[in-house]
Amino acid sequence: MSRRRPGDGTDAAAISHASRVVTAQITVAAAAIVVLVVALSVAFIKKQSEPRELLEKPAPGQTKIYVDANEMLVALIVVGIIAIALAGLMSWVIARRAVRPLGEALRIQRTFVADASHELRTPVAVVAARVELLGQEIDAGTDTAENLAGLRDDVRVLGDVITDLLLTAAPPADAEPERLTSVAALSRATIADLRMIADRRDITLSLIADDDLEGARLEETQTRVPASTLRRCIVALVDNAIAHSPDGGSVEVVLASARDRGYFTLSVRDHGGGIIGIDPKRLFERFAHGDGAARDGARSGFGIGLALVRDIAERYGGRIEIADTSPAGTTFTLTLPRA
Repeated sequence: MSRRRPGDGTDAAAISHASRVVTAQITVAAAAIVVLVVALSVAFIKKQSEPRELLEKPAPGQTKIYVDANEMLVALIVVGIIAIALAGLMSWVIARRAVRPLGEALRIQRTFVADASHELRTPVAVVAARVELLGQEIDAGTDTAENLAGLRDDVRVLGDVITDLLLTAAPPADAEPERLTSVAALSRATIADLRMIADRRDITLSLIADDDLEGARLEETQTRVPASTLRRCIVALVDNAIAHSPDGGSVEVVLASARDRGYFTLSVRDHGGGIIGIDPKRLFERFAHGDGAARDGARSGFGIGLALVRDIAERYGGRIEIADTSPAGTTFTLTLPRA
């Protein structure tokens, strides 16, 4: 079943409370002004209704109009009440419009924090695994040059993920110039890093690239999706597949050309129990995941990765879909445009 976004209830209550407070303050201020105007008008009418004022003869060329004082007082009171009611209504509308940008800013902030936490989780896990392996090599007295180089690459990737997250949150004008990404090369490098996580549970992680992509001309194997962004998609899909695979199982990543020659597909298949406990279409909503998302009583994820992949795919004119799901496993297929 799906879970509510953390803070949604608290945020909604805080925004609603702020709206009510602003409405009340504006209404009280407007009511005070209306009451003051009505009071002054009543005092003026009463003064003008005194016998001395009524018996005073108008000056030459001056015209005086007399009205019923009681009727005028009733009219002023009615107008005052209507004015206060209208002020309250307008205050409510204005307050809601005023706090709406604040609520949106709070939502964006919470979404960014949740997305950043999720995106950094796997790269940090890779770095931790690499450090653990380095420690074992140092204890054994073996050569650590290869893993040191790998650790430097892992830290660079971590920096790229942070940069990509910041660019995603920044206005389009602040984005870096567009660069082409080699799909097959990036996929191989990313899968190689993720094998360190898969190996912890004896899960076999393999990459299969069809001959069309491997043997095509360079420009046909590239995409305009930034390398760090495409890597985030691969990491999210593979990490999800590993989390839903049994120990000793396998995960296959297949890179192929789409039916539309202007696109390529990246399919990730696990051999878990399939999607259960939730409508598959809702898996791309933030903080939604099925019953299979927990292992040994512990939740394996927070339902953010697939939502991020969907956002990225839509941003670059692609799509993510569930190609197949059954008790034998689930396949997610990401389709993105070539350069």
